Amino acid sequence: MIIVMKAGAAQSEAIKIMEELKEKGLQPVPLYGVERTVIAVIGDERDLNVGHLESFPSVEKVMRVLQPFKLVSRETQKEPTVINVNGIKIGSKQLAAIAGPCSVESEEQMENVAAALSKMGIKILRGGAFKPRTGPYAFQGLGSEGLDIMRRVADKYGMATVTEVVDIRDLDEIARKSDMIQVGARNMQNFELLKELGAIQKPVLLKRGLSATVEEFLLAAEYILSGGNPNVILCERGIRTFEKDTRNTLALATIPLVKEMTHLPIIVDPSHATGKRSLIEPMTKAAIACGADGFIIEVHPNPEQALSDASQQLLPEDFEQMMKNLMPIVKAVNRNF
Repeated sequence: MIIVMKAGAAQSEAIKIMEELKEKGLQPVPLYGVERTVIAVIGDERDLNVGHLESFPSVEKVMRVLQPFKLVSRETQKEPTVINVNGIKIGSKQLAAIAGPCSVESEEQMENVAAALSKMGIKILRGGAFKPRTGPYAFQGLGSEGLDIMRRVADKYGMATVTEVVDIRDLDEIARKSDMIQVGARNMQNFELLKELGAIQKPVLLKRGLSATVEEFLLAAEYILSGGNPNVILCERGIRTFEKDTRNTLALATIPLVKEMTHLPIIVDPSHATGKRSLIEPMTKAAIACGADGFIIEVHPNPEQALSDASQQLLPEDFEQMMKNLMPIVKAVNRNF
């Protein structure tokens, strides 16, 4: 259920309603807009008297939300959520271009890639300090040292950072040292982690699980919003199918579908979706045409020497050419960088 307050209604009126809801054992979550406040009601609302709530002079209307996800639903908030990361307004007409290597491997590596990306105007640097790997003997990342390297290099070039949290025990350190926290596909349904992310205000980049439905994807986002953090950016990174010639299957239909269902922004990860550098540019073009709010792409100064995901990382010069090749599509859909 959502309670829509009248335009200009005093905040004290919303507080009065929320106190009454709490007395009934429900969790009210206020969403403060420019003109009006919307209160989402979490919990068993079957016994709530809609007529009583509508009798408040400050209430415009009361509606039951049909979707199992309340806070991320378009029924709760019609206008798109826009999340500002280092001047990039993700969810607006401005497309977010996020780039960097799969793993932080050394200071020299990060220096080289950040210098190249910064010259292109890229303002958000990606890189994994903690790496979840399928095999126990694969490179697991540099951990805290990787976070420090990434922070130093990003600060030098005026870039924001996004890195993945693998273990809930590392969350405090990652939150201190990075600007955006990535939840990988394997952790999309790590509900205790999602709850902790709801307690902070850092932007969260939430990737779709390997076999997750769209509803499960949005319910994962709901965990974070219900905890009090509205800064969630969804990421479609492909799902596992019977196809063997690509790493995953990039479900492009998810992008317009999610935009119908939620107000949250959504970007794509064509690197992990395809696993092949030759497919990254065409899939990025297609994603932009479908309405994606941006993309996150792996870029490495020496892909053949990368300690992880070598086959899906672009050289900086190839990424720069790709950015130029994207412009006709970007202009066609009335977007910009």
